[in-house]
Amino acid sequence: MKVIYKITYPNGKIYIGKDLTDCINYFGSASSKLIEKDFNRSQRKDFKIRKEIIWESSSATDKEVNQKEIYYIHEYSSNNPEIGYNQWPKFKQKKEIKK
Repeated sequence: MKVIYKITYPNGKIYIGKDLTDCINYFGSASSKLIEKDFNRSQRKDFKIRKEIIWESSSATDKEVNQKEIYYIHEYSSNNPEIGYNQWPKFKQKKEIKK
């Protein structure tokens, strides 16, 4: 089974990732340096995260899974630093049109 998952951290920020092997113990490759900036020493002593499978397929190709991952990163805006920890695809701030 190939899956797309959403990790939710105690601060509410999320990370979207893929796992081509459906390993129960895989929690992605989010940047530890980026995440640790959001938590002080005390908060790190009791730390719970939630992993949700948000999409799965037994027949999708690796290419299709990669496309789904990007879709969900955009869908959840997890590449927006205020919302999540995905660093790719690069978040593009929408420019406001002044009247």
